[in-house]
Amino acid sequence: MNRAFKILIIICTLFIWASISFGKIKIKTTAPIFSLNSIDKKTYNLETLKNKSMVVLYFFDIDSRPSQEGLLSLERLISKHKNADLVIWAITRSPLNKIKKFLSKTRLSFPILLDDSNVSALYNAEFILPTMCILGPKLIVLDHLQGGGKTVEIMLLRLAERQLQKKEIKLAKTLSEEVVKKNPSNIKAKVLKGYAALKEGNLEKAERIFKEVCKQPEGEILGKEGLAAVYAKKGNVKEALNLANEVEKKAPQRAYVHVIKGDIFYSEGKTEKAKQEYELASKKKEAEPYQAAIGFNKLGRLYAKKGEYERARELYEQAVEIDPYYIEAMTNKGLTYEKEGKWDKALKSYQQALSLRKNDNFAFILAKKAQEMLELQRDIARKKRMDHLIKELVKRYKEQKKEAKKQEDTWTSRPMIISFVEFEEKGGLSERDGFSQVLVSQLGDYLNSSGRVKVVERAIMEKLLEELNIGSSELADPNVTLKLGKILAAKLLGTGAIYFLPNVTLLNLRFIDTETSSIPLVITRKISFTDLQQEIRYLNREILKNIITKYPLRGYIVQVEENQVIINIGSKQGVILGTKFNIIEEGKIIKFKGRLLKAQPKVIGQIEVIKVEPDLSYAKILTKKRALKSEDKIIEIIGI
Repeated sequence: MNRAFKILIIICTLFIWASISFGKIKIKTTAPIFSLNSIDKKTYNLETLKNKSMVVLYFFDIDSRPSQEGLLSLERLISKHKNADLVIWAITRSPLNKIKKFLSKTRLSFPILLDDSNVSALYNAEFILPTMCILGPKLIVLDHLQGGGKTVEIMLLRLAERQLQKKEIKLAKTLSEEVVKKNPSNIKAKVLKGYAALKEGNLEKAERIFKEVCKQPEGEILGKEGLAAVYAKKGNVKEALNLANEVEKKAPQRAYVHVIKGDIFYSEGKTEKAKQEYELASKKKEAEPYQAAIGFNKLGRLYAKKGEYERARELYEQAVEIDPYYIEAMTNKGLTYEKEGKWDKALKSYQQALSLRKNDNFAFILAKKAQEMLELQRDIARKKRMDHLIKELVKRYKEQKKEAKKQEDTWTSRPMIISFVEFEEKGGLSERDGFSQVLVSQLGDYLNSSGRVKVVERAIMEKLLEELNIGSSELADPNVTLKLGKILAAKLLGTGAIYFLPNVTLLNLRFIDTETSSIPLVITRKISFTDLQQEIRYLNREILKNIITKYPLRGYIVQVEENQVIINIGSKQGVILGTKFNIIEEGKIIKFKGRLLKAQPKVIGQIEVIKVEPDLSYAKILTKKRALKSEDKIIEIIGI
């Protein structure tokens, strides 16, 4: 009995040892938490990195040449990209004196941690070194790579692929170039370089790379797939489809060619054919890591457009499951919750995206709006006022009561109120939904902060459109947009379209004067998604410049004192400190051969605003050609 018990103990011990050695680390599970000291006796706890988007744990043996190569390659990477959102910890069980000897010849920018507590065993890194473990968001294990003849090459390539998923294009390029330098025949590394060039918009470079890849027999499929993507971007649809079909025949499990074909069909208005291709892409098994999730996301966008939000979310979630850095799918998911008024869930989706890319303006603007809507829902009094306002606006829209055309004062400027309606999206199917919402929301904030204009709250416009059941197709009708502008008391109504073309995104923005039906401003511009804030700031400047030029402030002198006057416009109309006005005297009307000829107004003085109140302003007199009096007209001086 004792002997049997001992045998059982031995078997259990062996089983436990095997579990420790081979079963502790699994892909898509949370990495084991540990705490180790560095060679300079600082403590490093893995739990402190749970909010980092990527962590690399590099287990090495200082006597191993491949281990040393890996350390040096990682150092070159970090030294070139010091601001990269990437944390590297090197972990070893090697003797301290040997490590110090190695460091006497080279310096490392990341810490070396001494494993004196069996951490290597937890990560299955005891016997095969080097071992690299790549951890993603919330310390989820993405990759576990070990030893072999091309250890460093394989590790760097996988790290490069992960960086391309994160849209860290420069970092991905550096890593792929490092791999190509070590092994000029590495097809995957060259392909990655090609797609990095494509994402940068460098189509010529991408084409050269993929053509070079095609020349190698083992690179034909990947090279032609890349060329199909390049030609699609160039607008060479026929050549792109030919190559995509060729790849599909030779490698029927390749997924990305179906995304390429789907994009082409969608841009041609063949939505059903596009959907079929995206569905095929989602079912195929072979794809580069940075492309595997795109088909799911595009298919989700099509379902969202049809209002099938639950199905769209399922597809977005599948995309994120495949690619944990796919923030486009995260924000797209949030927008489906917006459409259903579930602002708390929408905010969580946007915050998830921001946790991975803190400087993503797109997600930031959407999160800000979601937070504002949540606050509105909690503010019962404010919500009640808004609901009452919407009810009144709906009634006015349906009745379309005409306001009196004649006004006692047609000279004085009214507050410049602007309203935006959502832009139409045309052309291709972008990876990211909600560009119109982001643009209008942020542009509205910038314009409001100028003090010159007031933008109608987007929440009011959205609720009004919802109550009136007005969709994007109806908004294309000028009569509808003008009616909306008038009931909102908006002087200008902003509308337009966004064209997603193969290699560029074009914005066509136009403003309609709701009183005259004229179009005083049209802006057509290529939009870069890499610096969206800069693009919106440009639009803000152009809009304000045109409003100031075409709608200068006008008013009257109300009262004259010794060296100053009071005028009948203030901050409500956009007057700010330092605004200058000409005081004008209407020109005489001359009757000649039955015609009335009106002379240009004469400038009889200038004033500069020194104090502003909501409804009036105080201004000092700069010049005058006669005594000023009440009822003298004033007009803003532009460019001074």
